[in-house]
Amino acid sequence: MTRWGILATGGIAAKFAADLAHAPGAELVAVGSRSVDAAKSFAGRFDVPRAHGSWEALAADDEVDVVYVATPHSAHLEAALTCLRAGKAVLCEKPVTLDRAGAATLVDAAREAGVFFMEAMWTRVNPTVRAVLDLIADGAIGEVTTVAADFGIYGPFPSTHRLRARELGGGALLDLGVYPVTMAHLLLGAPDHIRSWAKIGPEGTDENTGMVFGYDSGAVATLTCGLLGTTPTRTTICGTAGMIELPTFFMADRYTLHRPGTDPIEVANPHPGAGYQYEALEVQRCLAEGLLESPLIPHATTLEVMGILDEIRAQIGVNY
Repeated sequence: MTRWGILATGGIAAKFAADLAHAPGAELVAVGSRSVDAAKSFAGRFDVPRAHGSWEALAADDEVDVVYVATPHSAHLEAALTCLRAGKAVLCEKPVTLDRAGAATLVDAAREAGVFFMEAMWTRVNPTVRAVLDLIADGAIGEVTTVAADFGIYGPFPSTHRLRARELGGGALLDLGVYPVTMAHLLLGAPDHIRSWAKIGPEGTDENTGMVFGYDSGAVATLTCGLLGTTPTRTTICGTAGMIELPTFFMADRYTLHRPGTDPIEVANPHPGAGYQYEALEVQRCLAEGLLESPLIPHATTLEVMGILDEIRAQIGVNY
């Protein structure tokens, strides 16, 4: 069994805790929070044996093999460092930090401690997304020429909400835009050219952002994210011999393959729970094999994507 601890007690932490029931070999044994009452309440909800009233206490728990960090973005660096320096393997929620420099600090700390570290970018380990990548690698739609992806939601959110507050790493880009950027990166790699624009809210964070990635191959990715209205949340991948559509792509459970002269083929791949279990299963597989990073979410990829997000923020004028 892999013994899990969860650091934080909010909504994402709760979803992850529930999905561990769908991850064979996973056992949730501890939860940590800066509030002992919050930790005890969470432990009661999910039948967790031990509740710790500090991050340090969770990191020092000898019965924990790996910690899932589920704090707001702005606390990822401190929380993950606390666990890594205590010798704990870490799965850290996306975006792994506020910028590439912070991500590099975590990667260096993990390597120095000789422990496993992975960003919790569930899209990269999602079985449906992996199946689509295999199809493309086999030539199902020819050479990929265009990727379009969007992720927009409508609140409205108060200025103090983590999606808006500058001190919490707010804005559409880091919370939502990281998914379209990840899809473009998965399909086309790092862009050779980046152009971005955003509507900036009164908090100094982006409310509506558009990005165009250009590749020297001739491929283009058009990406959007926003907090002002719900969008289809779809990825469309066009190639020289066909097209693939992924609805609700960030946690995909189906795709449709279109090729000239044939009827569309829809493939459904429903999964139990919300889909967080695939992150846990990948961590457990890597730990069992003695790996210090995942081949599906390697450190280099995390750093490269964070660097892309840094460039976009520089262009739109958002800083933390």
